[in-house]
Amino acid sequence: MLTLHHLNQSRSHRVIWALEELSLTYEIVHYQREKTMLAPESLKKVHPLGKSPVLEDNGLILAESGAILEYLQETYDPGSRLKPLEPAHKVQYRFWLHYAEGSLMPLLLMKLVFNSLGKPPVPFGIRTLGKALGQGVQKAYLNRQIEAHARFIESHLSRNSWFAGDSLSMADIQMSFPIFALLTRGGIDNLPHTQAWKEKVESSPGWRRTLEQGGPLSLPG
Repeated sequence: MLTLHHLNQSRSHRVIWALEELSLTYEIVHYQREKTMLAPESLKKVHPLGKSPVLEDNGLILAESGAILEYLQETYDPGSRLKPLEPAHKVQYRFWLHYAEGSLMPLLLMKLVFNSLGKPPVPFGIRTLGKALGQGVQKAYLNRQIEAHARFIESHLSRNSWFAGDSLSMADIQMSFPIFALLTRGGIDNLPHTQAWKEKVESSPGWRRTLEQGGPLSLPG
């Protein structure tokens, strides 16, 4: 039996989406974020890192979204519905699976952190300094990096309907969370192909079922 340990407003929406696309039977254990937006301590009983998603499959416990998606594809997708077969598309598939968390999400997480330095829970007395520091780092480094990544993705999607091949794959599912975050907090204008990809995802039956099962996904900006 597949069991997903799902944290609200988190990357684990991607695993629900994969499970839905593969038409697998599964159950969800729901967890709510603390007021600090951190995961609850109870998740550490499932995995030592206390993070989500965590997938259980008959005693096997898997963490990390990309590893979980690859496991699901290799184990439950014998017809390769969610993995391209053409060699060139396979190369893209592998790249985007790793790029999502290895290159793009760290920048977007930094953006969120530096945007928050002038707000609670930062102590009141240093919020002005924190805000100035956050804005300085973003202007000097972070914004230019995010801009470069956004244009790179936009260029790829201007030539491709999906991230790897001509149909939805695990690469698209893995890229969904960082794309949503990029469009929410990246501050980049004129990304029509990236926006069109997002709208295509949001209108798909699999994503709608994902939100029904996992709840809404609303990312802080």
